[in-house]
Parts: sequence; C-alpha cells; structure tokens
Amino acid sequence: MANAQIVDENTLKITLVVDDAVTMVQEAASHLEKYAHDIATIYEKMPEFDYTFFCFYAYDSAQLFENILPVDPKQYNSFSLDAPDAFFYTLYGGMAALYEKVPVTSRIMSNG
Repeated sequence: MANAQIVDENTLKITLVVDDAVTMVQEAASHLEKYAHDIATIYEKMPEFDYTFFCFYAYDSAQLFENILPVDPKQYNSFSLDAPDAFFYTLYGGMAALYEKVPVTSRIMSNG
C-alpha cells in the first residue's frame, strides 16, 4: 500500500515508490476490464506529460491510482505527490504491455 500522510484536514502528502507502480500494473493485469480506461489513458497520455508529469485526474483515470492508496485523496482539498521518475516509467511500461489487451472501445486514441 502506498504511503499517504495526512498533513492536516485539507492536505494529503502521497509518496510512491517503484513497487507501487508494479502493484498498479499487477492490479490492472488482474482486472483488465475494470481498469481498461485507466490502462488506455495512461498509455496514450503519459508521453504528452513527459511521463513524470502525468496527472491521473487529467483524464479521469485515477481509479487504479486510488486503489493503491490507504485513503481517498478526493476527501482533501489538495494533495502532493512525490514519486521517483522510475515510478512513472515502470507504470508506463506496464500499461504499454497491457494496452493491446484492452478493448478498442476503451482507448482514447489521443490523436482523435
């Protein structure tokens, strides 16, 4: 489970490591249909954010992200996310491996 520190009633600080990305990939692989949108979105949109600046909430693809957190970040007015670049690259690689397995209808097709 990822580390989430409640700073105060309005603020959450989330710290992720490479193992959290691996957990996300394993969870997505185990539930392809449930996370199809997140898999497709992360794979298609992460390069536009130079990988390490990807925002899970930009395209409503936070279900998989929220699954590894001990608290719901939507319960706070703001949160910070601290993760090494390796977290994002590991996650992207995992989503790339799963991308061809998700239904075409789940894909955003970033060019269209």
